[in-house]
Amino acid sequence: MTGVRYALVLVGCLWSATPISAQTPGTDTACARDVLVASSMQRQAIDQLEQAGSDEADRCRVWRRHVETMRRVASVYGRCLSGAERSERLSQVQGSEKEFSGLVRKSCKGL
Repeated sequence: MTGVRYALVLVGCLWSATPISAQTPGTDTACARDVLVASSMQRQAIDQLEQAGSDEADRCRVWRRHVETMRRVASVYGRCLSGAERSERLSQVQGSEKEFSGLVRKSCKGL
């Protein structure tokens, strides 16, 4: 569980260091809105991870939801952001998705 806590701290640090501006390739207001929603979803997913109880089934449910959320968020960031911000944010959410997918495969069989 210490690996999960470390990942949460790392994601939180990266999150707080990343600006919330939506640098869209054009003046796409839909992308600006989508990035704000995706950022909110990312914060909520992190909060849910921090609040997950010690019950294995509960943790697995939260981890699965986190993986799906990170995939959706990555889709928005990949479509709407550019440059360094795109690279940083995609790296954050794809890394988190990969880590928690591994935890689900390893720890949540049958749950």
